[in-house]
Amino acid sequence: MLKSMSVPDSVIRVDQLTKQFGHFKAVDEVSLVVGRGEVFGLIGPNGAGKSTLIKMLTTLLSPTSGSASIAGYDIQSQPRDVRSHIGYVPQLLSADGTLTGYENLLLSARLYGIPWRERGHKIREALALMGLTSVSDSLVQRYSGGMVRRLEIAQGVMHRPAVLFLDEPTVGLDPTARRMVWDHIEDLRKSTGTTMFMTTHYMEEAEEFCNRVALIHEGQIHQIGTPEELKKALGPDATLDDVFATLTGGPMESGGNYGDVRRTRRGIQEHG
Repeated sequence: MLKSMSVPDSVIRVDQLTKQFGHFKAVDEVSLVVGRGEVFGLIGPNGAGKSTLIKMLTTLLSPTSGSASIAGYDIQSQPRDVRSHIGYVPQLLSADGTLTGYENLLLSARLYGIPWRERGHKIREALALMGLTSVSDSLVQRYSGGMVRRLEIAQGVMHRPAVLFLDEPTVGLDPTARRMVWDHIEDLRKSTGTTMFMTTHYMEEAEEFCNRVALIHEGQIHQIGTPEELKKALGPDATLDDVFATLTGGPMESGGNYGDVRRTRRGIQEHG
């Protein structure tokens, strides 16, 4: 289990960031700081603002107000610099099932502007890091759900970003596949020092793998701290589920092959 940490060397800074759609505030004056090498979890129900916040931090959405910087670059005035320093693994399926694992990574290498002389080495390195070397020449539509997710993570880290954003990284996976994905994410963090900013529905994941977590509800951050700190504030036997239920008045609600993952993630994207 990862230990808690202070934030002496910040790589993500968010100050009163807000996103409004008409009269609805999807993200409401969110402020937070994430340290270099930290695994930071954003916990909240569907519709809480998690994905909207990530889309702003990855420059896919423009904020209504407030500010944020990634690796020292402003998300509004320096979006190209931000994009060159981040990796993003979205909720919606991003791997192409009609291509091989290697071909998917080759496309990503071109999109990230990796020089052609370095592409082969970086692709092989990413495949090895995610445990996919043996299936690199197989069509992704033949992959299991866990293998697909590991390939998508490999796509996001080939250029060695300062921050990797993971939006529900294990959604739709069975417990065994979830554990394998997290084992590889932890290996990645240890070997590269990449900061991880993730959303999750699974409290046990947040408790085991995150240095700190933020509880978001109705677009607002209500509490930030280590899992231990948040549980201790509620009582000696409290769980993160208890902390969340106290905040929202209810419990958090929370595997298959390529097709199953595609249907599950599409459903969450459309209805979450």
